[in-house]
Amino acid sequence: MKKMITALALLLTAVSVSAQQTAEEFKARYERQVGYVGTSGVGVESILDKWAAAFPEDCDMLEARFSYWLGKSFSSGTVVKPVDKYLGNKPVVTLKDSLGNDVNYFEDLIFVDTLYARADQYIDQAISIKPDELKYRFQKLNALLSYEKDCPDLTLLELSALIDRDSKSKPAWTYLGEPAGQDLFVSAVQEYCNALFRLGSTGGYEAFRSISEKMVKLNPKSTLFLSNLGTYWLVAKNDGKKALNYYGKVLKINPKDYTAIKNCVLMARKNKDVKLEKKYLPMLIAVTEDDMERASAEARLKAL
Repeated sequence: MKKMITALALLLTAVSVSAQQTAEEFKARYERQVGYVGTSGVGVESILDKWAAAFPEDCDMLEARFSYWLGKSFSSGTVVKPVDKYLGNKPVVTLKDSLGNDVNYFEDLIFVDTLYARADQYIDQAISIKPDELKYRFQKLNALLSYEKDCPDLTLLELSALIDRDSKSKPAWTYLGEPAGQDLFVSAVQEYCNALFRLGSTGGYEAFRSISEKMVKLNPKSTLFLSNLGTYWLVAKNDGKKALNYYGKVLKINPKDYTAIKNCVLMARKNKDVKLEKKYLPMLIAVTEDDMERASAEARLKAL
């Protein structure tokens, strides 16, 4: 009898071990369910709970939990704003009030703070386990941009800290598990600058300026971020003199920088500055022709 009980116990243990799912199997179940119901649909949380119990430090699981709670944290709605544009977008509808004034309605995301905080907690855990994986850093920044809207204070702090880590620690960044070079990192920073600029708000413009100045301090010959600063003074501050100063720095480094030349021409036309237009318009034409010739040559090479 004792031998039978022992054998039964061993059999049950073997069955239990064989039935235990791997992290990859949990991920596959999760992805199938998400394909049916979406990231925050019915049945997803149950899979995530079991996955977390079996593999509490699996970054794929933590990323999935982040996506689940982020999806739960917001809904789409409309808000009234006393502006012609909000977050770079035009109103979805404009009505008149009782006095005949325009009332602009904009599409927006409405967040529940507690649920957003829970999502943020999971992506922070993933970052702490794999601090050099940029995917998790970008997911946190993307969520912050949506959450903060036109006042991106936390986004600015997070992006600034990321740049500091890059410059001081020189981490071996990866993206989607593959080595990520400095070009990818700089391009990503510029994409976030563009996103901050497109907000069209005072907070967005100032964050755009702050990050661009930080990058120029690290690399004084960065035409990309010097040009950003020219655009900041041109658009956000309407200060053509300072804008020209930065575009001039860009053109000293790269006399064929299309963005800097084009913006100088646009500024000249806006201010009806004939002298300035005569200076920069021939440069713009020459650069444009060079680009067209290069594109034509590349097309001919591909056709061979």
